Amino acid sequence: MADPALSRVPDVQIDGDGVFKYVLVRVRGAGAPPKDVVRGHSWAEYHADLFERTAEELARHGLSCECLGGGRLSHRPEERKIHVYGYSVGFGRADHAVTTEKLKAEYPDYEITWADEGY
Repeated sequence: MADPALSRVPDVQIDGDGVFKYVLVRVRGAGAPPKDVVRGHSWAEYHADLFERTAEELARHGLSCECLGGGRLSHRPEERKIHVYGYSVGFGRADHAVTTEKLKAEYPDYEITWADEGY
């Protein structure tokens, strides 16, 4: 049986515009397959800041997680574009293809691109 707490976790939570760090996080709940989620915010000085806050929020709901990597997002809502790139020094490069698919599901009317170049 699927964990109801896991099903309530949003796939994507990112800032509405700007350039900022992001992490790709694998979330686990009891009796359910894991789920990958994207978290990106400009308040984070380090990728670890994003992961730590995400882990704390998930733990309050009885969920565990691991960081699969990080990078940066350039979100330009006025152009309906998001670009995924770069890497995390501490966690390594996230699979930007997975991140891009998650973002496309959340922002279906956006042009979403990715590249492994850049920091």
